[in-house]
Amino acid sequence: MVPTTEATNRIELVFSLFDADGNGYLELPDFELMSTRVVAAVPAAPEAAKDRLAAAFRRYGDTLLTELDANGDGRVSPEEFTSVVLNPQRFDAAVDEFAEALAAMGDPDGDGFVARAEFIALMIAIGFARPNIEALFDAFGPDGQDRVRVSTWADAIRDYYRPEKSGIAGDHLVPVA
Repeated sequence: MVPTTEATNRIELVFSLFDADGNGYLELPDFELMSTRVVAAVPAAPEAAKDRLAAAFRRYGDTLLTELDANGDGRVSPEEFTSVVLNPQRFDAAVDEFAEALAAMGDPDGDGFVARAEFIALMIAIGFARPNIEALFDAFGPDGQDRVRVSTWADAIRDYYRPEKSGIAGDHLVPVA
């Protein structure tokens, strides 16, 4: 399956954000740094949610290095990342775990909803731009209390990594050139 232009753009953006030290490669310390920043973004989240998200970041990083490091150099290049991340058969389990953990982190009171404030805090901690975050949240159709369902966000994260998807809510995260 040939990825859509939108899917490729989404993946290029996420690679640049996950490259926390900016050296052009993804390495385990990048995921540790990202995990620390994102877990700290919602102090009111239960410890179990924080631990789950930290574990999801570790699994994501481990999966990347196991599945994507084609040349065995202990790091993942942009080319290695794109070739596998957009391959659902090889990467869906890591994305599922990450999607569920990140969305749950935004629901500190466990009511099944993510309020705009927590959503923005988490997405800024990942590194997305505020106007794009706001556009994404609005695309989810928040309720009268300015919240979205945890499941809506988790599903959108899964869609973000789907190679055949275009015109999805997650496309709002990619800056328009």
